[in-house]
Amino acid sequence: MEQYAHGLRADNTPSPRHGKSYALKRRFSSLALHRRGTPSRARTRALGVARCPVARRPRVATAVRCSAMGNTESAQLQQRLSRFRPDERNLLDGAFDRLREPPSGAAAGHSGKVLTLDALKANTEGVASASMTSRLFEAMRSTDPGSAAPLHGGVTHEQLLIFLSDVLRGTAVERAPLIRVMSGGATGGVTGCAQIREFLEDLLSAVVHILVLRGQLQGWKPEFMGDSDQGVKLLAEQLTSELKCTDQQTCDLPCLEDWLFRTSAVSLYLEYLTIEGLGVRLPSRPPLVLLPLCQDTPWGELRSLMSLPLLLFLAPQLPRAQSAIWRLLFSTRLHGESFTRLVGNCVRRGPTLLLLRDTHGYTFGGFASHSWETKPQFQGDSRCFLFSVFPSLRVYSCTGYNQHYMYLNQGQQTMPNGLVSFILCAYCVTTESSVSHCNYCMFFHGSQGMGGQHNYFGLWLDSDFGRGHSRARPRCTTYGSPQLSAEEDFTVDSLEVWGVGDPPEDHEQTRGKKSVLDADPEAQAMIEMAGKTLHSQGLREPEEGDTD
Repeated sequence: MEQYAHGLRADNTPSPRHGKSYALKRRFSSLALHRRGTPSRARTRALGVARCPVARRPRVATAVRCSAMGNTESAQLQQRLSRFRPDERNLLDGAFDRLREPPSGAAAGHSGKVLTLDALKANTEGVASASMTSRLFEAMRSTDPGSAAPLHGGVTHEQLLIFLSDVLRGTAVERAPLIRVMSGGATGGVTGCAQIREFLEDLLSAVVHILVLRGQLQGWKPEFMGDSDQGVKLLAEQLTSELKCTDQQTCDLPCLEDWLFRTSAVSLYLEYLTIEGLGVRLPSRPPLVLLPLCQDTPWGELRSLMSLPLLLFLAPQLPRAQSAIWRLLFSTRLHGESFTRLVGNCVRRGPTLLLLRDTHGYTFGGFASHSWETKPQFQGDSRCFLFSVFPSLRVYSCTGYNQHYMYLNQGQQTMPNGLVSFILCAYCVTTESSVSHCNYCMFFHGSQGMGGQHNYFGLWLDSDFGRGHSRARPRCTTYGSPQLSAEEDFTVDSLEVWGVGDPPEDHEQTRGKKSVLDADPEAQAMIEMAGKTLHSQGLREPEEGDTD
C-alpha cells in the first residue's frame, strides 16, 4: 500500500493514474541526474518524448502590487505616482486621511475607508461653494483605480490619489474626463457648452474667493475695483467661446482635450483650487501667483474699472505676464477730464494699458507695448492689441499686415493737419500713404483726420476730452475686430491708464546726457526744410571726452 501511494502497483508497475508522469520522471532522472529542475523543451524533444505536464500556478494580475505603505495600488496609480518625488507621494497619501477627518468642531463625515461628500464639504467650507465641492467629489468618484469601486458611493484612497495626480501633474487627455464629469456630462457621452460655462463660473468664483480669503491680492483692493460677479460671468463666457462645439452646442471628449490643450488657464485654475481648497501643496511646485503686482495706486480715492477676473484675463496677454508691475498713471476719477494731463501722465512711462467705459456701459481698451513718444513716426510692435470687456471679453491682436502700431504727435503743426487727439486705431482708410489701410495702430492724431474723410478707427479719443468713436462695422476687414463701443460716436464715462512694467530711465539719461538740441530731430528737419537757420547749433556743448 505504501508503494501504491507512490504511484506503483504491488508488482512494481506504474499505476494507471500516475503511470505516464512516473515513467517520464524515471527516464529523465536516469539520463540527467546532474541537472535540477524541469527539463527544457529542447532536451525533451531530443529524448523523443512529450514534455511532462506541470501544474501551473494561477496567473497573478501584474496590475496589482503591494506598496511600501501597505496599500494595494493599481498600475494606473503607479504610473501617475511616478511623476512625484517620494516626499510628495507621502504628502498625497496623507491627504486622504486628513480629508476623511472633519475639521475641529465639524460633525463626523467619514464612513469606513472612503471619503464621503459630507467630509469633503466640511473640509472645503468657506473656501469653495457647495456646488463646486460636489463637482470635485463626482470627479474623484469617476476615476478608474483598476479595482472594484466601493458599493457605498464614496471615494477610495486610490481614486483620490489618481484625481490629485491628474489635476497637479496630468495631461489634457487625463484632465478632460474630469472636466466632463464636473460639468455634469455623462461618462462616454457629450457635454453641453452651457454646462461647461456653469462649471467655469463655479470654478472662477472659487478662485476669486480664495484670492481674497488667502490675501493673495498682490496689492489690489477688490473693494475699490469693478464687480467681480459680472467679471466671473464674462471670463467664463470667454473661456467657453474657445470650445469648438458642434452645431448643437455640445462637445465630446476629444473636443475637451483640444480645448484644455489650447486653453491652459482652465487647468491652472483647477490646480489652484485643488492646492488651496484641499490643502495639497507640493514642495517642488512654486506657489501659484495669479495676479500681477500693483504699486503706487491711491486706492482710497479710486473706483477702478479693473476687476479681479479682468486681471486674470488681461495679465497673461501682456509680454511680461505676471512679472510686470502695474501702477495707475491716469484716472478721470482722480485727475479730471483733461486731455493734456492724460498725455503728460502717459509719455515716457513704459508700456501702458488703457481702459475706458462709455456712457452706455460698454467697456474696452488697448495695450501699448512701448512708451509713448512725441514724434511723427509710428511706434510699438506686434505685441500691441485692442480688447473689449463688456458686453463680451475678447482680445484682438495685430495680424502683421503692416507696422502701424502706435503714433503720438501732440501740440505741434503736423502734415497735413495741426490739431491732435488720442487714437487707438484698429483700421484706418485715409488718403495719406503713411497710414493708408492701417491694420492696427495706437495713434495720437489730428481731430480733422489725416487728410481723408473715410476714417475707420478702432478706438479714437478726441482732444476735446470726452468724445471719441469706434468705427469698424460690421467688422474690421484686416483682423475682424467689431465695433467696441455701443455706438460709433461715444461719450467717455470713465477712463484710466495703467503703466505695466518698470518705467524706463529718465529720457535725458538714456543716451548719456543727450543734448536738448537733439530732443526732436524731426522738428529740426522741418525747420531746415522751411529754410530757417538753426542759430543754436553753434552753442552745442562738447561731447564727453572731447578735449578740443
